[in-house]
Amino acid sequence: MNVYLDYAATTPLDPAVLAAMQRALAEDFGNPSSLHAYGQRARRAVEEARERVAAAIGAPPRTLTFTSGATEADNHALRSFAALHPGKHIITSALEHSAVLATCRLLEAQGWPVTYLTPNARGEILPEAVAAALRDDTALVALMLVNNETGVLTDIPAVSELAHRAGARLFCDAVQAFGSLPVDVGALGVDMLAISAHKAYGPKGVGALFVRSGLELPPLLVGGEQERGLRAGTLNVPAIVGFGEAATLAKERAADDARALGALRDLLEGLLLQHPGVQRNAAGAPRGPKHLNVRVAGVDGEDLLMGLDGAGVAASAGSACAAGSLEPSHVLLAMGLSRAEAKASVRFSLGRGVTEAGVRFAAERFAEVVERCRVAV
Repeated sequence: MNVYLDYAATTPLDPAVLAAMQRALAEDFGNPSSLHAYGQRARRAVEEARERVAAAIGAPPRTLTFTSGATEADNHALRSFAALHPGKHIITSALEHSAVLATCRLLEAQGWPVTYLTPNARGEILPEAVAAALRDDTALVALMLVNNETGVLTDIPAVSELAHRAGARLFCDAVQAFGSLPVDVGALGVDMLAISAHKAYGPKGVGALFVRSGLELPPLLVGGEQERGLRAGTLNVPAIVGFGEAATLAKERAADDARALGALRDLLEGLLLQHPGVQRNAAGAPRGPKHLNVRVAGVDGEDLLMGLDGAGVAASAGSACAAGSLEPSHVLLAMGLSRAEAKASVRFSLGRGVTEAGVRFAAERFAEVVERCRVAV
């Protein structure tokens, strides 16, 4: 038996998404910018997908720009907004995905003052921390909805109210929420929001940036008039079509997925915490339904992951974008864990393909591998 428990890194294509993409590959091969019938057929496929993705997050279609993924969407939102507000203050957190953190550090080096909020010991960025950091010159607050390593939720609606009251805008990376929780831009109160298809059973290489009506951003990529002049480059029609199908499924299944995944995640947590020296990171914090991050005393996380993989269980040490790094998780370090504790931590993340039998199998293999790793030490 093999069990995939790394859905926070990527998800398998839903069969309906694969079927939609195969049709698009065969039939919608025209360039959407072309005026002839082939091009216009591809254009219609793109616009139908835009409507579906927009509907999934409660947004008007014209507010959605397709990108190559969430990393590009994060860069576009932060860098283009900053260009409109030279020298203005930005608030983010030490917990953000590297796509946000690296972009903020770049902006900081170019003259934008940036405040990096420190989480509490449970891994939370509380609204009162945002309130304390707001200044008269604050132009943007950039916080994620669900942390990609711990699953901890941020109260984005409360942050939105604070930011807007201070005259600032709010950007939200919702990548880890989309596909396992309902995401609605109106309810969240965001001005900009990034999502990715491959975290929601869609294809890799396509994402989207929502920008609220009335907020005009300059393009990040130039050289063409695609996406209303906001994102140059020939559109990846099959991937966009797949994104549209995945988004519709995400909206239809979000509530049911959240309940099912939460129950399986809680089962896995209970089974793992039975073992001595196993503790949950970010314990007590509100979180999304699919994440479980634990640390194992006396075990090296890399050895544990390799042992689990050999036993048929796929998990991770944290962000897939940092794979191969010898450094411990910046998220766990920001929460106050020691380097040894952070390096002894493992992330399990669940999705639609996980069953109770798979969870129990993973827990059994976990116990065996932990014991072997401790003996080896």
